[in-house]
This record gives sequence, structure tokens and C-alpha cells, in this order.
Amino acid sequence: MAQSMVKEFTKGLWAELPPFRLVLGLCPVLAVTKSVENGIGMGIATTFVLVCSNLLVSLLRNIIPAKVRIACFIVIIATFVTVVELVMQAYTYPLFLKLGIFIPLIVVNCIVLGRAEAFASKNSPIFAIADGLGMGIGFTLSLGALGAVRECFGNGTILGNPVFGSDFQPFTFMVEAPGAFVCLGLMLCLMNLIGKK
Repeated sequence: MAQSMVKEFTKGLWAELPPFRLVLGLCPVLAVTKSVENGIGMGIATTFVLVCSNLLVSLLRNIIPAKVRIACFIVIIATFVTVVELVMQAYTYPLFLKLGIFIPLIVVNCIVLGRAEAFASKNSPIFAIADGLGMGIGFTLSLGALGAVRECFGNGTILGNPVFGSDFQPFTFMVEAPGAFVCLGLMLCLMNLIGKK
């Protein structure tokens, strides 16, 4: 059992890494990764929603009628997104303002709904938590890595601290929308090259 739980947890860290392996949840990946702070903030918010919704879906899987399961999953996910939104407004208001509309859009993030449908509704709560936590941490690391690359080359900083010398000319293309696509494509390519080896 412990080995299966470790497998469910670790699959989200490499084998099924959401943005780079499953190519899911790209809307927030592209939109909020102008900085490491934004990426990690969105990743933590999504992780909380993933773990809590997976747990509740798994606990209710035998009670929810099959015909309305997707609607029920969305209501469960929306409840936890509302909790995240209110907590961020109360405790991390500047980050809440930076992430804006993308916090409520966690409700329709295909990673969260996909994990509820494909995994949590078919497995025990402990496995559902392990799956949600692994996927969430993998998603957070992906957003953080993409945010680090974009912030580093686009602004010349990481978490607001200068990385390059004073002569560095920021490549502002990287913090614009087209730069997100280019950076994501290059990172997808790199992940596939590493995966083949």
C-alpha cells in the first residue's frame, strides 16, 4: 500500500507533470508566470483546491449519482476555490490583485476537474490525497520554473533581486504573452529531450 501511495504521489512530479507531460492547465501557466511569485502563488492555490476537492470527491464517490457527477464535482471545486479566493484577499492581497481573474478560473482548470473525474472518483481518500498533492506540487514547480525563466530574462531579476549585472538589457519579450508561448514551447522541448534519455 505504501509503495502504491508513493507511486500516486510521485507521478505528478515527473511522469504526469501537468503542464509539461499531460499538457493540461495551460491557461494559468501562460498567464500568471511573469514572475516566480505569481507562479508559486497560483500553484499553491491550485494545490489546495486539488487536494481538498480530490478528498471530498473520493469520500462522496459512492453517494454522487453518475448522471450529475460532473456538476457535483464543479460545485465541490468551486467551494474550495471560493475559500482560496477569500483567504488570499485576507492574507495576501497584493498577490491576489496580481493573479486577478485567474484565481476564480481554477474552477474550470482541467487539471482539477480531470483529477476529480479520472482519479478521485474511483479511488480511496488516501490515494486521492496523494494524487492531488503530487499533481499540485508538480504544477507549482512547473509554474515556478517557468516564472523563474521568464522573470530572469524578461526583467533580469528573481523574486525582485537582480540576477545580472547593471549592463544587462532585459529581454522584455519574455514577460509578454508571446514570450510565454515561446518559453513554454522551449521547456516542453527540453522536458521531452530529458524524458527520452
